[in-house]
Amino acid sequence: MSTGQALWRRVPPWAVSTGLVVLAALDAWINLYGEATPFMWACAALGCAGLFLRRRFPLTVFLLTLPMTLFMDVAVAPLSALYTLATRTRNRPLLAGCALLNTAACTLVWPLSDTFPGDRTWTLVQFVYTLATAFAPILFGQLVQAGHDVARQLVEVEVAREHERALYAQTVLARERAQLAREMHDVVSHQVSLIAVQAGALQVAAKDPDARDAARTIRTLSVNTLDELRHMVTLLRASGGRETELTPQPTLADLQQLIANSGIETTLTGGLPPGISTTAQRTVYRTVQEALTNVRKHAPGARAEVRLWHDARHYGVTVTNTAPTRPSVALPSARHGLIGLRERAELLDGTLTAEPTPQGGYTTELRAPTRPA
Repeated sequence: MSTGQALWRRVPPWAVSTGLVVLAALDAWINLYGEATPFMWACAALGCAGLFLRRRFPLTVFLLTLPMTLFMDVAVAPLSALYTLATRTRNRPLLAGCALLNTAACTLVWPLSDTFPGDRTWTLVQFVYTLATAFAPILFGQLVQAGHDVARQLVEVEVAREHERALYAQTVLARERAQLAREMHDVVSHQVSLIAVQAGALQVAAKDPDARDAARTIRTLSVNTLDELRHMVTLLRASGGRETELTPQPTLADLQQLIANSGIETTLTGGLPPGISTTAQRTVYRTVQEALTNVRKHAPGARAEVRLWHDARHYGVTVTNTAPTRPSVALPSARHGLIGLRERAELLDGTLTAEPTPQGGYTTELRAPTRPA
């Protein structure tokens, strides 16, 4: 915005209206001085004073300026009224009619029989010239109205862009929260549940009372930690989205170490097609990790088999465990692990199934379509 526009907008509306009324009154006085009747002065006063209300009642004020144009050659009052009307209405036929009405009042003499006493051509030229003069403030007013429309649309576009940026930021935040929830469950809960299981086993096997008390304390703290993690994961998932990971995590190269540290008698067989994506490798890793975690929680003493497989169209991993051989330790669970695994499988256009076996064990299988490397 230029400095002139800024200064103009600081002028109060009443000051502008007062200036127009003064100019209109001066224009009427110059044309009426010395030959006016009281009726003409009344028409001039009504037309000039009406400019105070031109913003609220533009059409009415324009009509109030017409009587004074019948008796005098004035321009300020009717043209100001026309301009204000043009800035406040989109009815173009109405504006054209008002321009014609103003032109007729300015050029025709009442009664109409006195309008053409001599040269009709000159009267027609005067009519066209006055009509063009009347259309000038109308066109300018419409241009100002269009400028206001453009400015308003620019503001709306900027608001929409701000809203779009806010939505994008919320989407990114939701994606990061969902990723954090998955990693907390897959990594932290995995380690804490292993501590709880080992502490429970130590509590049963230890002969020294102090060692049993220490193992009981470790197990209790681990269980409480798992419960807090469950609540945190629930909150994070409630505000998160189903999006892909932001940072690379373990791959197939870490699978052997995961099985070795699981504390479960596990065999690893088979293999996956060469060149599968890092995302697919992480998904296979997390599937095995969650399945072995569930074996520790719900099937103590069971053996597990991890079988990697692939054919011409699909690849995947199947984790099967036998029936438990001793009672399980009660640990908090909200089944967020299987939910996260299904989301990971969907990112690969695959499926995840988890169901009990007829022999009393459990099997978890990830199946995904093969894609070119």
